[in-house]
Amino acid sequence: MNTLTVIIPTYNRAGYLESAIESVLKQTVSVDELIVVDDGSTDGTRKIVESYIRNSRSIAIHYLYQDNKGPAAARNLGIASSSCDFVAFLDSDDQWLKRKIEKQFSALLRRPEFLLCHSGEKWFRRGEHLNQKKKHLPQHGDIFKQCLSLCAVGMSTVIVNKKVFTEYGMFDETMRCCEDYDFWLRVGAYNEFLLFDEPLTIKNGGREDQVSSIYMVGMDTFRIYSLEKLLFEDSRKLSCEKYILTANELIRKCRIYGKGCMKHNKVSEGQSYLDKADKVEQIQQNKCDNYEC
Repeated sequence: MNTLTVIIPTYNRAGYLESAIESVLKQTVSVDELIVVDDGSTDGTRKIVESYIRNSRSIAIHYLYQDNKGPAAARNLGIASSSCDFVAFLDSDDQWLKRKIEKQFSALLRRPEFLLCHSGEKWFRRGEHLNQKKKHLPQHGDIFKQCLSLCAVGMSTVIVNKKVFTEYGMFDETMRCCEDYDFWLRVGAYNEFLLFDEPLTIKNGGREDQVSSIYMVGMDTFRIYSLEKLLFEDSRKLSCEKYILTANELIRKCRIYGKGCMKHNKVSEGQSYLDKADKVEQIQQNKCDNYEC
């Protein structure tokens, strides 16, 4: 059965949530269930979702509440509660174009060799359209190199076979930021991604309440942590090429962040990251001398 759950994690986004839900309900092809995970909201989120639950005649809508734990934990709760074979994610301040599921899910089902599919998106900042830089454009196939430098998969664009979570685990709940970077990097190290090359999602940004704004300073510390996990804790063996790429990106990020700390008089923190870069460089050299490519 090719069934699909939509998961919307949300936290104090009552002013945006209705538009997100409406974009799911107005799809030209219905999904099987919608799960809204409330990550500890203190606004009117519960009332909004309960109203949709009472009035929905087309799909099953579920409301789950948890104390505030961050987007990773909210998505994980939605995944664990899903009764379907596939899941699609939609951030509560984004919307889908009405043919998103019709086009993208059918494309994924036609290509069973792929476990997930992402698409293009339209970016808006404070209501104004924003042109994406070339480096942000989504890619098809082996996207690992792109995943190293930035988050290469838009959360609101992706449809995932749940086998992925069985194989690669869930979102890292210790990460309040960049948990999506961490997850797609982990999956992208060993899988190719199917790209449906049309903008099917509207992404809204530029607000102070967004995680990317809250953690803007020091965001690379999360990505450094993720790269370290992939290099030193993952039980799988990266290919020689991907090991070198990962180590080089870790070294680069550590040095950039370390120098930035030094510039802002955070000497102890800065030196720790510069030392980390030197250590990884030495490990890389020793490892590559004996690495079986």
